[in-house]
Amino acid sequence: MTEPRPTKLELVPDGTLRIAWSDGQVRRYTPRDLRDRCPCATCREKRSQPAPATLLPILSAAETRPPAIEGMRPVGNYAYGIAFSDGHDTGIFTLELLRECGELAS
Repeated sequence: MTEPRPTKLELVPDGTLRIAWSDGQVRRYTPRDLRDRCPCATCREKRSQPAPATLLPILSAAETRPPAIEGMRPVGNYAYGIAFSDGHDTGIFTLELLRECGELAS
């Protein structure tokens, strides 16, 4: 059995990403959810570190705004690279990861 593959990617006016899959499923992804689940080494390391109890992080101006998807590019036949409005673009989102996250769209 072949794994489902994206047949249509669409950035809708509210800023969410909709992906239609070859098995008929359609999933909706918010930029915040995707940014929070970025699989790059830097983001995985940040998520694994406990936050210092006494220090507040210093955020750039871009990090204080809600994230937006600025672009996507295919990576081989197995993933997409997503560029976010905060300048982050190193995460490679495999089709398997994309299939796991997001929510079913109607």
